[in-house]
Amino acid sequence: MSLLEIALPAGALALAAPMIKRRIDLSRAKHRSLAGHSRMAKRLARWLPGYAYDETEFFACDGAAPEVVARRRAAFEALAAGLAERHPKTLAMTAQAREGLADLQFTGRYRVPFQFSPIVSERLKVGAFVQAADGVTLTDLDGFRFHDLTGSYGVNVFGVDFYKACMAEGAARVQDLGLVLGAYHPCVAGNVQRLREISGMDEVSFHMSGTEAVMQAVRLARFHTRKRHLVRFPGAYHGWWEDVQPGPGNPLPPRETYTLADMSERSLQVLRTRRDIACVLVNPLQALHPNRVPPADSALVDSGRQAHFDRAAYTAWLQRLREVCTERGIVLIFDEVFLGFRLAPGGAQEYFGVKADMVTYGKTLAGGYPVGVVCGRHGLMQRFRADRPADLCLARGTFNAHPWVMGGMSVFLERLQTPEVQAVYEGQDERWNARARRFNETMEREGLPMRATNLHSIWTINYTEPSRYNWMLQYLLRWHGVALSWVGTGRLIFSLNVSDTDFDAVLEKFVRAGRDMREQGWWAPVAGQSNRGIRRGILREVIATALGRRPGA
Repeated sequence: MSLLEIALPAGALALAAPMIKRRIDLSRAKHRSLAGHSRMAKRLARWLPGYAYDETEFFACDGAAPEVVARRRAAFEALAAGLAERHPKTLAMTAQAREGLADLQFTGRYRVPFQFSPIVSERLKVGAFVQAADGVTLTDLDGFRFHDLTGSYGVNVFGVDFYKACMAEGAARVQDLGLVLGAYHPCVAGNVQRLREISGMDEVSFHMSGTEAVMQAVRLARFHTRKRHLVRFPGAYHGWWEDVQPGPGNPLPPRETYTLADMSERSLQVLRTRRDIACVLVNPLQALHPNRVPPADSALVDSGRQAHFDRAAYTAWLQRLREVCTERGIVLIFDEVFLGFRLAPGGAQEYFGVKADMVTYGKTLAGGYPVGVVCGRHGLMQRFRADRPADLCLARGTFNAHPWVMGGMSVFLERLQTPEVQAVYEGQDERWNARARRFNETMEREGLPMRATNLHSIWTINYTEPSRYNWMLQYLLRWHGVALSWVGTGRLIFSLNVSDTDFDAVLEKFVRAGRDMREQGWWAPVAGQSNRGIRRGILREVIATALGRRPGA
């Protein structure tokens, strides 16, 4: 063999070494769970077989004593009958609508772990319709009032009465223009100026939803950097488009999205060394549960759910992320569609003291109307290149800057600057942290195995003792008059107009529901039960079903 033949493989290896190292660094920077490995999560989702507990397993899957199983069964049947009797009109309309409304079919299926879902959705009916909202309550079609902890998925920051007023006043401002699109109502000019001041950015563009706003921010980042890939973090939600929501829930495999570990030095190293990254997407809500999927009761198979918010640590992480993105010319995008204007008048940028390159807003910004907004630096917001007239980054939408939406936004932004609303923000962190401490002290005193973790006025309920039945708490809370979104106790969203008296009432309802959980046997201790043991048991069930060895599989 000649020296040339020996040298060629060695030379090729030397050339490939940097690429191999970057690929290894990328793999190590991903979170070790399925949340960080999108392709593997999708494969698992396709493989995971569906199965359901029968009548016996439903109440005894944890091996509880017969007396406990009997208590559970009786309580379940009584609750189902009680809800049906109390909410007949609401449940009837929900059943009628579900036949043609795919959204209701989905949310009804995924309120609880899938093994329990068929029996729960068949017997434990939940209404989806309400006829009125005022203060901090919702009223269903039967006149029953709930304390509202749904938060309208984040829209309701200041209370429903605030938004009713914004919508009515905004509609009055633009009613003479009506449905005229393309041309702008004069209030748009004021909206642009106020958004520039709030965001600290040069320019603004309007869109029809938060998902669409994030789509355009990423498109612009790719257009101006001429790079394809984006970085996101496990569990963060940025809308349902393309592969920016990788893993289960999106039919597309990840192609141009890297899902890296949050608050990780290895992730920063990837950003420092790769040359294909256009932007980093940050949803500040992930500060409540870094590297974990959004907490929903459909995944509450045991008591392993965790959440924790450390403002100082997350601020330090964002500062380091900002430094690396600046060094490498990577666009840092804050996705504040959910959190914007809740933490501070200037959003997460003000709250954490870190300036992004682009910010997306939505939810509450239009005073109750649907909207998405992108704010960014001039060099990133341009959709064309002056020296390349055919090189464009188009963004279109018939209803962009809809007069009614712009009217509601103008009222919201004006009210946001009033002394009365500015005063609402004062002491909110301390207020909600104190309420969370009081909640936890009360649960400990009552001997109830639930604890709250909060980021400002957004809470997650965690559980301190192993159980297969924590998901039942959402239904007992409903019975006692607390309205939750379809993800259950994973996300409680309080509006900032909740008074101490309102909070006392909500706390009392949680205590009553917790006592019911304990007395009805859902939280009955089972000898030898652990979260790890529960998960192993479920794994055995899954494997047996996949192999056709499970009865009824």
